[in-house]
Amino acid sequence: MTTLAIVSALLDEQKGLLDQLQHPTKRERAGRTFWCGQWAGHEVVLVLSKVGKVAAASTTATLIEAFGVERVLFTGVAGGIGDGVKVGDVVVADAFIQHDMDSGPLFPRFEIPLYGRATLDCDAALSALLLEAVHAGLAGVGDHFHRDSLLAYAAVHSGLIASGDQFVCDPLTVHKIRTDLQSAGHQALAVEMEGAAVAQVCFDYGIPFAAMRTISDRADADAHMDFSAFVQQVASPYALAVVSQFMQSLPKR
Repeated sequence: MTTLAIVSALLDEQKGLLDQLQHPTKRERAGRTFWCGQWAGHEVVLVLSKVGKVAAASTTATLIEAFGVERVLFTGVAGGIGDGVKVGDVVVADAFIQHDMDSGPLFPRFEIPLYGRATLDCDAALSALLLEAVHAGLAGVGDHFHRDSLLAYAAVHSGLIASGDQFVCDPLTVHKIRTDLQSAGHQALAVEMEGAAVAQVCFDYGIPFAAMRTISDRADADAHMDFSAFVQQVASPYALAVVSQFMQSLPKR
């Protein structure tokens, strides 16, 4: 039976998912704790990647090499940088790019050296399934997780997500990232710190990969405010609702 990895960067992002595993067993490897079990009839491995691209790449390679994972799902939070992407929305990635990749003049800006490309696509079928699960999952969550008028109605987006080893929390930095990406023909909806690395490892191994990010902030000066509270009160319940729906819909093979 195919094994699915469910990866998050932070403990609060994974909250509630571990409780869904049947017959969980704990394994320690490469400085990570991996939880193996069953969910909705699927073999599943849950793990925290830790923060940043190197940590995410190391975790993903370990999942594939040591645990035989054949599909990868990433869930967590991100800063919104695209037009119309607001706090509380959910972005399902269709591709990833590294906004801090610059090997010029040897290679064009953003291009991954020796790959001949700047973006790495997510798996179309797995991402379509995830997108459906987001719509269904959020419809079932209800508005009781929304705090006052901060999160009116969560919109669902699909598109490019940019990753870099930087917690973006400055409007000038956001403007530069957006401008630089747009000058190369890329329109990113959100920014975070792990997805592009996971996408690259999955590309190398030919492993289907899909990712969702709940928008916790607009990557501005307020990005650090109530971050933990947002993850606990909004992103974590969203992830549990969506992943539960995703697991029910995921074909067995």
